[in-house]
Amino acid sequence: MALPTGTVTFLFTDIQGSTELVGQLGDAYPGLLEDHRRVLRQVVGDGDGTELDCRGDEFLFVFADAGHAVETAVRAQHALAAHDWPGGAPVLVRMGLHSGEPAIRGASYVGLDVHRVARIASAGHGGQVLLSERTRELAGVDARDLGEHTFKGLQAPERVYQLVGEGLAQDFPALRVDVGRTEVPVSNDTKMRVVVAEDSVLLREGIARLLEDAGFEVVGQAGTADDLMLKIRSYKPEVAIVDIRMPPTQTDEGLRAAKEIRENYPETSVLVLSQYLEPAYALELLSESAEGVGYLLKDRIADIPEFVAAVKRVGEGGSALDPSVVTQLVGRRRQDDPIDQLTPREREVLELMAEGLSNIAIAERLVVTERAVEKHVTSIFGKLRLSADSEHHRRVLAVLAFLRA
Repeated sequence: MALPTGTVTFLFTDIQGSTELVGQLGDAYPGLLEDHRRVLRQVVGDGDGTELDCRGDEFLFVFADAGHAVETAVRAQHALAAHDWPGGAPVLVRMGLHSGEPAIRGASYVGLDVHRVARIASAGHGGQVLLSERTRELAGVDARDLGEHTFKGLQAPERVYQLVGEGLAQDFPALRVDVGRTEVPVSNDTKMRVVVAEDSVLLREGIARLLEDAGFEVVGQAGTADDLMLKIRSYKPEVAIVDIRMPPTQTDEGLRAAKEIRENYPETSVLVLSQYLEPAYALELLSESAEGVGYLLKDRIADIPEFVAAVKRVGEGGSALDPSVVTQLVGRRRQDDPIDQLTPREREVLELMAEGLSNIAIAERLVVTERAVEKHVTSIFGKLRLSADSEHHRRVLAVLAFLRA
């Protein structure tokens, strides 16, 4: 289906408190999530909207007409409120709408309009529908003025309105413009510069948002490998976060781009993200060096402190390997495997070392003293025959040395 051109209106939605719902419902949550998707898709389809992306509990839709977009948001809130949800838990969805003239690239749109609608939606609360000033003007609807706000990562402020409509709740807390904005300094002098390459608009915007909230400077976003390389050449970031599977074939374009960055732009560290566990890709990426490189499953992004720490560690020249990858790699066996000489505790320490954790972090994870960890690390180096002068990322090389046979 051809995407609408000219002035379009985006509708961004996500479930409030989805993490809490997962904890409450357990195995019943996937059913709830599927119900939520089915309800929204039905309403948006009836309203002549087009689905651009769906990631977890988030949706991004586009409409050719602002009035239709706003009417659809109202009908969607009514349908969600009337639905019989698994477990009886109420599902509250926040919604944001913004209109603009974005450029089309491939099967989606690029430009600040996409970022702005995501920012507006994230400022709201479950059951609330927020509009940008442009959308309110185009739709000509009744809306409450919530004031002008400057959103993180967007230079121009935005006046935000709350839609007033029959059957919509009207009393909500203040906008969540500053929620989660704890600035974590990532260097003593300047912010660490990051480029994010991910073809999913929602995930790309989400990663950029959480990194900016943590104190990084996201200098570029890319939806294809070619666009990524252009951003690398243009901005020379400290870190490139790259999805392994990217257009046009959705196979290994991202991995090949990551290897090109490591070969031709050594000043840029690379953190690769993967939807699935692919240890062979991790080994391929790490085949030359363990310096300034990481490989994580996308599920790890949900643990924001750990994900932010991994980006910082990779940007500073360290390493970050997903625990699932480490478990598979370390679990492989071959004849005369030096890992057989390790004690169970040394094996635990080795796996945490491969993830990129420091001695202090390992001590906290295993609930032992830092001195005890130091002794284990020294013993591991000896048993894996890593010489005392091999200081160049010995910690990760302790894992890699016996995997390269």
